Amino acid sequence: MYNNVISSIFNELLTNNISCLRFNFRGVGKSAGKQYEGNGELTDVKTCIDYLTNENFDKILICGYSYGAAIGCSLVNYSEIVIGFCAISFPWDFMGEGFKESTQTTKPKFFIQGDKDNIASFDRFDFHYDSYMEPKSKFIIEGADHFYGGFESIISQKVLKFTRNQFGIIT
Repeated sequence: MYNNVISSIFNELLTNNISCLRFNFRGVGKSAGKQYEGNGELTDVKTCIDYLTNENFDKILICGYSYGAAIGCSLVNYSEIVIGFCAISFPWDFMGEGFKESTQTTKPKFFIQGDKDNIASFDRFDFHYDSYMEPKSKFIIEGADHFYGGFESIISQKVLKFTRNQFGIIT
């Protein structure tokens, strides 16, 4: 829950008066339950989307990091109120084709990747990125590995800008 990347994004959005929901998957940290190889985690994200829908949010933008990007972003087409996603270090080669296929959408997509990432391999980033439909955009952080130590502010500013654009927030 207190990952440096996610915490930085969460705090930046809140500081800029953008509502957001942050959660851990079942069985992670202090979350109850146990992991189910993606299926249970997909249910967790659906539950969050349904909750926000019931709370009368009319637009949701999904943002995920690493495993959370693969799981969260794969539900971009689950609901009309999900307007797009931001994926940080999407682990395509680790997660398999199913997650890549389920993230295909005509909704806006923003990918952030460190050029020193050897977990969500930067070497294959362009191969995967090029397979996505428009609209899409990317930002490569030079010198950043998978954990983005020291690069949190850059990531959170890029996510904030993408979020503002998607929600039509003029600054």
